[in-house]
Amino acid sequence: MAKSKKKKPILSPKTKILTIILLIPITLTIYIVAYFSWQQIRGWPFTEKTVYQQIQEQFDLEIPIEYIPVYVAAEQKYGVPWTLLAAHHRVETRFSTMSTLISPVGAEGHLQFMPCTFVGWQHPSCKDLGQGEIPEHDKTNPAVIKKYGGYGVDANGDGIADPFDIEDAVFSAAKFLSIAGVNDGQLKKAIFQYNHSDEYVENILFYYKQYRDYGNQLKQIALDENK
Repeated sequence: MAKSKKKKPILSPKTKILTIILLIPITLTIYIVAYFSWQQIRGWPFTEKTVYQQIQEQFDLEIPIEYIPVYVAAEQKYGVPWTLLAAHHRVETRFSTMSTLISPVGAEGHLQFMPCTFVGWQHPSCKDLGQGEIPEHDKTNPAVIKKYGGYGVDANGDGIADPFDIEDAVFSAAKFLSIAGVNDGQLKKAIFQYNHSDEYVENILFYYKQYRDYGNQLKQIALDENK
């Protein structure tokens, strides 16, 4: 039987070593370019939205991004943390996704104000739970609200204070909470004044603490989106 010839290697040992030496700087260059390219695109909108989505996955309901600038604006005016306002919105109407924004006892709008709280308990028809017999045109009249000491706010300057308008509702809630105790550092007291229930207080604080952990990130992303 004839001896089989040994195949010569395609690359000699010296060539292999030289190839490896040449590939090292090329590999390093690719790595450096990739690293700095990633640093540049980290701030692009699509990457920020991904971060936003990852944060939202921590919650049982997503905070609608369009509401965050409204919460933040109310925070700036009244000193109430925007994450606390978001927590109230979540508990009261599940971020306004409920089939109706009028409760069985008569609370109205995005943040569920009783008419007498919104217009003012000095209104002659106000008693009991606060549904009152207030004419519809008076419910949203800033002059009437001022007269009777209500918490309703015309936040967007359209001449009416409407609990069914998201800006007016959020600003009105912020005004109430600030006066009720938030500005004195008494969050629990303020929340209890909003709804006289210990369970309600605990629910609000649960969501408030959840949102607060991601507050700065969510705020920045939402404000950038709103530019």
